[in-house]
Amino acid sequence: MTTVHVAAPEQGAQFLAPNEIVPLLIGATVGEVERELVLQTLARCDGNRTRASRVLGLSVRTLRNKIRLYAASGIEVPAYHD
Repeated sequence: MTTVHVAAPEQGAQFLAPNEIVPLLIGATVGEVERELVLQTLARCDGNRTRASRVLGLSVRTLRNKIRLYAASGIEVPAYHD
């Protein structure tokens, strides 16, 4: 899967419209796209799971379960930074 990295707004972000993002995602599975969205959101939220779950519209429990699966698969998950 091709990873789409867009800088945070405070870093001079380049915002892409959905019609610009979707072609970059073609060929990726829904699971891969979801995983990347979860990981990028966690990174943007400095690893804060409560904040990331609100942004994603998930319960904290659901987010924790996804993180547990990713970690068990050997995927690096952003840690909390105060």
